[in-house]
Amino acid sequence: MIITFILNGEDVDIRVRAELRLVDILRDHFKLTGTKSGCSTGMCGACSVILNGELVKSCLVPAFKIKDSEIITIEGFSQTDEFQDIVRAFAEAEVQNCGFCNSGKIMAVEALLNRNRRPSQEEILGGFSGVRCRCTEPKALVQAVTAAVEYRRQRFYGRSS
Repeated sequence: MIITFILNGEDVDIRVRAELRLVDILRDHFKLTGTKSGCSTGMCGACSVILNGELVKSCLVPAFKIKDSEIITIEGFSQTDEFQDIVRAFAEAEVQNCGFCNSGKIMAVEALLNRNRRPSQEEILGGFSGVRCRCTEPKALVQAVTAAVEYRRQRFYGRSS
């Protein structure tokens, strides 16, 4: 089947089997290896991408479900100012970066902040519930997201709150 969709802002089409998983399409057909193929069961979150504005585990999304959709991967998101806000906040909060769950954590923050510009501590921790990270303390994640909120606000409004 031929599937047309938007990938990181670009219109693309691809001929694939309908049951092929999105993670495999991204990695094998588009060479977007920032989306990790971890557990293949939706448990680890290393394959997280934003699909039509929602955080999804790409290992659970069959190809036929992405027709006419918009997908943002870590590679596409890394070109934005919002990405820079998150990376800066992660560094300052000393969020550990093992290399495996990084993209899932970053995409989870972006999805959370798209839904809620000022999440509470509980909402922040809930935003990471689908990403299994063994390298970062929850307290550091809360600090990082709180800082990213402030960096975004400063960028948009030119002042801190």
